[in-house]
Amino acid sequence: MHVPRITRPALALSLALALSACSFIPTYQRPAAPVPAVFPGASTAAQEGVAAADLAWADFLGDARLRRLVELALKNNRDLRVATLNVEQVRAQFGVQRADLLPTLGGGLQASSAPVNGGNQRSYTAGLQVSGFELDLFGRVKSLTEAAAARYFASDEGRRAAQVALVAGVATVELALRADDELLRITRRTLASREEALKLTRVRFDGGVAAEPEVQVANSLLAAARANVLALQRQRAQNQNALVLLLGQALPDADDLPAAPALDASVLRALPAALQSDVLLQRPDIRQSEQALVAANANIGAARAAFFPRIALTGSVGFASNELKGLFDNTAWSFTGQLLQPLFDAGRNQANLDNARAGREIAVAQYERAIQTAFREVADALAGRATLGDQLAAQQAQAEAETRRLALADLLFKGGAASALDRLDAERSALAAQQAVVQLQLAQLQNNVQLYRALGGGAGPGLATPR
Repeated sequence: MHVPRITRPALALSLALALSACSFIPTYQRPAAPVPAVFPGASTAAQEGVAAADLAWADFLGDARLRRLVELALKNNRDLRVATLNVEQVRAQFGVQRADLLPTLGGGLQASSAPVNGGNQRSYTAGLQVSGFELDLFGRVKSLTEAAAARYFASDEGRRAAQVALVAGVATVELALRADDELLRITRRTLASREEALKLTRVRFDGGVAAEPEVQVANSLLAAARANVLALQRQRAQNQNALVLLLGQALPDADDLPAAPALDASVLRALPAALQSDVLLQRPDIRQSEQALVAANANIGAARAAFFPRIALTGSVGFASNELKGLFDNTAWSFTGQLLQPLFDAGRNQANLDNARAGREIAVAQYERAIQTAFREVADALAGRATLGDQLAAQQAQAEAETRRLALADLLFKGGAASALDRLDAERSALAAQQAVVQLQLAQLQNNVQLYRALGGGAGPGLATPR
């Protein structure tokens, strides 16, 4: 049986790789979430339906226009593009760090000449070289590599968090635009009614039936309606500008964009009512914060390893000769090891270790803060879901009553049984009630969007599963 011959350089390299397994990284333990196990007001029954984190944004959004707008934003939004490029940059940095785990091989050809006994001594070498490879006995390089990997995973979770915010932002602004259109419709209708009321009041005043204060009140309410229309037009233009910024492009032409349904016809998929707070661990921003904690934990391992010796290996294998024509006739190899043990560094290594430990404590606090913030966001959205529906129903009932009151006041005014002030007061109350209905419809829809975002919906797949 033929046993292949192993050269000394190969044996040394194999030994170096085999010994590079020690690690001083502290055992990672996920910190306990500093929040209650159940959200306030959430049902403790078993969940029904798809969890928000598992519900694709295209399935959550209820109409074709919203889905089309989100598609455009995901394609063109510059903030999301920057977040995606950040992932690529950190991935490249991780590749650079990971390369230190393995030796760097280089090929070279060298010629030298030196005076010897009145003549010139020439030498030629050619082959492969390994220069300054650190034998990672105590896991310093491995710890730095694990930290770089965690930062890479964290950057991808940051990209997913940016996508969540973008999806929610587009939906929120588009729904606000629909509410603006509905408020403009109501206010313009009121404006037309007040113009007609002013004409009738002037006719009554000219006939001696109405007093001048009634005319001035009609004038005042007409001016107020015009001011409201202008304010809503400005608000709509600003919301549209916000949408354009989110899309990263101008709004498509009407032929390329589905028509917007009325606000009260906009539908978003319902989310489960039974919510345990551990669902927060699926949020990309919390996963990002945890990966930052993993990286800080790995940095402690690197700082600890700095107290122990570093061994650097340099070697080469190839050919050597005193004559160029016989260069490849003789094999040659060399191997050099260097050990450096820290003896006095004025406290540098200890300071680096203290810094790494403090960094981990900061990362723990930031992770816990991220969970607490997320808990509050979900709790606020759940509180909104619990009350907005009943509030909207009550407001709709008031709006219906005020509308009937306005109709009666209008009949009495036209029949001469009521003053213009009575009618205008009824119209003012009806307008306020109708506007409140629209605002509550918007609040209910936007609250559902915020609950979906707060639960990590719309993130898409990620690269890593946090430990």
